[in-house]
Amino acid sequence: MSLQSVREFFASRQLDIPIIELEVSTATVALAAEAHGVPPGRIAKTLAFRLGDGRVVLLVCAGDQRIDNRKFKEAFGRGRMLPPEEVAELTGHPVGGVCPFGLAQPLPVYLDVALQQYEEVLPAAGSTTSAVRLSPARLAEITGGQWVDACQSAL
Repeated sequence: MSLQSVREFFASRQLDIPIIELEVSTATVALAAEAHGVPPGRIAKTLAFRLGDGRVVLLVCAGDQRIDNRKFKEAFGRGRMLPPEEVAELTGHPVGGVCPFGLAQPLPVYLDVALQQYEEVLPAAGSTTSAVRLSPARLAEITGGQWVDACQSAL
């Protein structure tokens, strides 16, 4: 159903973005990078956080980045990553297929600036075997995402 909600999201906005469906799992950054033949940084992972004020936000970041606690706190204040069950309930997408499209309920989307180093990134498309290819600027445009600096290299 989650993949269908992404299709409906694109159709409702008349977006001609092909959804790539694979026969192998892309549920982790490593699996997705291997399956798509790209470096891990080009995989745009979507993480969900509950902030100190109770709001839930999505943060899309490059696959080779991790949350920098100091930067995160500067951008959002206190926050904690949501458990998988809550992520699935709030987004309508399974963990490993979470994306900022076709959400079960509207959630604010933020994009980490590290994504901007790539011409094209691959966020999931609502399932653990799907993705789309688009520029970071297009990703921000489609999601209404705001740019933040909240991550650091995982290397």
